[in-house]
Amino acid sequence: MRITRTVAGRSRRTAVMVTTGLSATALLLTGCSDSGSDEADANGNITLTVADFGQFGYKEAGLFAKYHELHPNITVKENVTADEKVYYPKLLQQLNTGSGLADVQGIEVGRTKELVDTKADAFVDLAKVIDTDQWVNWKALQASTDEGKVIGAGTDIGPMSICYRRDLFEQAGLPADREAVAAKFAGGWEDYLKLGEAYKAKAPKGTFFMDSASAMYNGVVSSDSEQYYSKDGEPIYKESAGVKAGWKLATEAVDKKLTQGLAQFSPPWQAALRKGSIATVACPAWMAAQISTYSGDEFKGKWDIARTPGETAANWGGSFLSVPAKGKHVKEAGELVKWLTAPEQQAAVFKAVGVFPSNKGAYELPDVKNAKLPYFNNAPIGEIYAEEAQVIPAAVLGPKDGVIKDTISTQINNMEQRGTDPDKAWDDATEAIDKVIG
Repeated sequence: MRITRTVAGRSRRTAVMVTTGLSATALLLTGCSDSGSDEADANGNITLTVADFGQFGYKEAGLFAKYHELHPNITVKENVTADEKVYYPKLLQQLNTGSGLADVQGIEVGRTKELVDTKADAFVDLAKVIDTDQWVNWKALQASTDEGKVIGAGTDIGPMSICYRRDLFEQAGLPADREAVAAKFAGGWEDYLKLGEAYKAKAPKGTFFMDSASAMYNGVVSSDSEQYYSKDGEPIYKESAGVKAGWKLATEAVDKKLTQGLAQFSPPWQAALRKGSIATVACPAWMAAQISTYSGDEFKGKWDIARTPGETAANWGGSFLSVPAKGKHVKEAGELVKWLTAPEQQAAVFKAVGVFPSNKGAYELPDVKNAKLPYFNNAPIGEIYAEEAQVIPAAVLGPKDGVIKDTISTQINNMEQRGTDPDKAWDDATEAIDKVIG
């Protein structure tokens, strides 16, 4: 969705065009636009404002212009903030004061739990406007209160896969076919590490099996229904089965030197992709664009995409559209959100910028169902990610998920880069987390 879409340390990618037969194309960030008038003119014309962050893809897909064609009295103006970490504090301030809000506000998935728990009354209940059964079931739950109020309509999701270098696998004596590769780690992330050991035994000089143990850790935890918080809202990260499994596998990857130890999205990580030293990347749907952008033309067709390890898929990222209750045009804004998140529009955004839909109806439309990525050896991403999306577990979200995840990831990076002892790294992580969450 966004060239740089960052929340709690998670940078979202350069957008990529994905359609049948089309190549991955990096898109430029949309600049901030004027917010437009809040009031109807003498002829009943109104301007609806949409505030979001990074790149949601609506302008690129031509959807605002199309909506105006369908509703000549409505003009939609988008106000884009490049960095979500700048956008969100401003949104909180506007919600607290009840002023300055757009008619439609974007929400990053990492913020939904906090808003559901503390600001639900500030938003329109979209369950009264939209059929939430259209979404994959776990997506609707992310923006729902215990009483069933839905504060956000699902836009995109980030189902996981493994992006890998076919040529490096062949040089290491491993299968390169995507189905054969997926079969190698069909048993789970433990099998993924076993494949890493096989790769390391015959690895081309100067290459590493994975970019980052912290990225793998995130994939492991995200594939478990038990992550950082309990259903009662209590932090359980120290006892969480998912966290324990992720930490164990991450420390094993570091100990066996299967990782290059690069924090994802950092300049060294980008440079490693350009150099071609990384064989596999834990790969949410939007990651393909990052890889194709930084790997460049030299490695086009040498990358491929296989299904995620194990029987349970994982999700990394995603957003929502909300309607503030104190907006100027609540009814019209609700109708716009309903239209933007319908299957046809989500498919159009996917075609334009590679944002994978959360609306299940989009999966049967040609622009999604038949989508392939030429850069990744024509990987059938529409098929792969649609299948993954529907087996992702409904995980409990917590208000400080991002803080916990990023703090643990930092300590995994310290093990990789500084040689920090695993026990010390875990103690440092828990100490820092406990200071934040109390």
